Amino acid sequence: MKRKITLIVLTWNRWYLTERCLDSLAQTNIGDAKVLVVDNGSTDSTLKNLENYDWLDVISLDKNYGYVRGNNAGIEASDPDSDIVLLNNDLQFTQEDWLERLTDCAHEQDDIGIVGARLINNEGRLLHAGTYILPDDCWGQQIGSGSVDYGQYEFRREVSGIVFACAYIKRSTINEVGVLSEDFISYFEDTDYCLRVTEAGKKIFCCGDVTLMHDEHGSTKGDGKKMMKLFRTSQRVFKKKWKKKLENNYDQEVRWQSIINFPTGYATSSREFVLALEKQGTKVSYDYIYGPSTIFPVVENTFYGDHRINLIASRSSLIQPKVSIAYSQGDVLYRNNGRYKVGFTMLEVNGFPFEWVRQAQKMDEIWVPSQFAKEAYLSCGLTKPIYKIPLGIDTDIFRPDGNFIDSPNDDYVFLSLFEWGERKEPELILKTFNATFSADEDVRLVAKIMNTDPSINLRERIANLELDPNGGRIDFIVNREFAREDLPTLYRSSDCFLSPSKGEGWNMPLMEAMACGLPCIATDWSAQTEFFNSSNGFPIEVTCLEPAKAKCPYYEGFYWAKPDKEHFRYLMRQVFENREDAAKIGTIAAIDVAKNWTWDSAAHKIRQRLDDIGA
Repeated sequence: MKRKITLIVLTWNRWYLTERCLDSLAQTNIGDAKVLVVDNGSTDSTLKNLENYDWLDVISLDKNYGYVRGNNAGIEASDPDSDIVLLNNDLQFTQEDWLERLTDCAHEQDDIGIVGARLINNEGRLLHAGTYILPDDCWGQQIGSGSVDYGQYEFRREVSGIVFACAYIKRSTINEVGVLSEDFISYFEDTDYCLRVTEAGKKIFCCGDVTLMHDEHGSTKGDGKKMMKLFRTSQRVFKKKWKKKLENNYDQEVRWQSIINFPTGYATSSREFVLALEKQGTKVSYDYIYGPSTIFPVVENTFYGDHRINLIASRSSLIQPKVSIAYSQGDVLYRNNGRYKVGFTMLEVNGFPFEWVRQAQKMDEIWVPSQFAKEAYLSCGLTKPIYKIPLGIDTDIFRPDGNFIDSPNDDYVFLSLFEWGERKEPELILKTFNATFSADEDVRLVAKIMNTDPSINLRERIANLELDPNGGRIDFIVNREFAREDLPTLYRSSDCFLSPSKGEGWNMPLMEAMACGLPCIATDWSAQTEFFNSSNGFPIEVTCLEPAKAKCPYYEGFYWAKPDKEHFRYLMRQVFENREDAAKIGTIAAIDVAKNWTWDSAAHKIRQRLDDIGA
């Protein structure tokens, strides 16, 4: 079926933007699509210069009627059977098949109403991969905006909204929902339209396999005060129309007492839990659980680097939910100040310290991420109800497809990420790899090591291992923090992930590697056995349990695993010599994680439990 499509480009002065936009558009494949330029009363050379473009039509308005009325004029002048693509004149088109892909995405499902594109700027940063808006301030935000563009979100996914710098609107959507609301002149009209489309039961997609360059606000640069006044006026209109409806999307409330703004496992996962709960309709307020007089007396920076988290943290005194979840180490559960108290914690050994158990007994119930942790609590005499709530992964970020760096000399790359310490078995990793392979084999280990212990001289520790220069080659990345958006590239630039640790409370790096499609070799013990097994990885046999000896006082008196060195060695060699078969296991792992272990699925389990509690 041949579809009728009209591309509407709205212009107002700034001919250099329009010229760049149209010239780049002409280099792409738009097929039989009609191009309609709607000029909003330009007073520069725009109209005269448009006469040189005989492949498009022009509507000249007598004055600037604003973004909404200008685009509506174009929609009304288009073929009544035509799909509409709204385009800003500050776009540049660098992808030849952009329109074909947008069209395909829009018509993939009957209930898709609008489709947007992935937008970047000319400085290598992502601007847009969808939008969201919260009722707290009714100020729409763009997903991924400002982050380094490393190829994230380059796939099709459902979103809450899109910006209308590029918006493919199906004719069936216009027939049902109408044109843009003229309650707005500029700003908020796109969010308003997306919400109307959602109310009509239609979906909104961001077509991530289309990337356009956007000179953001290029078409409106100039009088900043005037633009802000226009923004505030539209925001007031939007609040009156949508704030209450957005509030009504929440069907639960919960207080989340935890840690967010630090580079720790609890903090990273805490942020993801909160955002996933919000997305599913749980109104969350956040309180920092540590600080003065606690085991971690550091004050948390209250600028969280994420608009949603900033708003969630600002609700602390505004809502008083029944349920409060303390997601933290078990010796600060006493800070839980809810009417119904939930403690949510984990540990890497086969038991919990007395003080953790004592504080857990004062909760109404305890959550743990694994059967391993549940059995550890039960073995220590906890009598409160225990529920399993897993952690998850962001498969929008950690996925097999995306940027990667080719290995030097086409070496097969093993990767291991760990903090130097007894639990992560750094010496086992380095010595066993070095002894398993030789320097003349096409294989190397990339060891990304963090060391925060000033008493440890890492260079000296590694030298003391007396690694064989003729053995397996090892590249070290020491004390280098990777931005979250860079980690998937590191994983995808590797071929196999190693994690022969003695014990894990969850093992997020292992799950991230699996989500990126790597075959993984990890110890067959502790919490990671929730998601890691012989069907999706290469489990290392455990020789025995041994006393957990480390600087961490929480481990005293408990046991952890001793991974079998020879089996670890065997598995590395097996994976290396059977690369194609190993890669298939990595593919299975990625599918399994994406299907069963996302933050959305974890948040869904929390919401089910909150329903049972009566939150």
